[in-house]
Amino acid sequence: MTTRYKIRQNLISIGDDFWIENGEGKRVFKVDGKVFRIRKTLVFEDLNGKTLCTIKERLLTIRDTMTVDGPDGEKLAVIKKALIAPLRDRWSVNVRNGPDLTVQGNIFDYEYSIKQGWNKVAEISKKWFRLTDTYGVEIDPEQNDILILAVAIAIDMMAHDEDDKKGKRKDKKEK
Repeated sequence: MTTRYKIRQNLISIGDDFWIENGEGKRVFKVDGKVFRIRKTLVFEDLNGKTLCTIKERLLTIRDTMTVDGPDGEKLAVIKKALIAPLRDRWSVNVRNGPDLTVQGNIFDYEYSIKQGWNKVAEISKKWFRLTDTYGVEIDPEQNDILILAVAIAIDMMAHDEDDKKGKRKDKKEK
């Protein structure tokens, strides 16, 4: 049985803290946006404040890149935007101790999937919620929920940070 989580997109920004809720609307994870850092950093915590992973922007790279580090600083994954993606957004996730993942779909509209080879292991979508600023992450069993959620948040930050720079997201909110 899949597990569904709810994330409010307008809360994902550096310096802000936000909660990830489960399908029943209960808070299950806190994401702490760290300020006063050179690079973008988010700390993923459980309900007791224990660090589960850290999402960090990698500086001075050709492609947008973020890393997901475990609670002890070990590298869990590296997330990179594809250089060429003619029809849809595409991202690669190099997982340290497991099979790599690919992310493909319409990132801007929060309608995309995460695959392990040919198998879909997670889906990200806004269609499950009436609120326009909320999207869901549905994760297949036997997946690392923390890693999948960290990947979704990192991609959200990278994709929509670009939009903010270009003025797209601001214009969309004003309409």
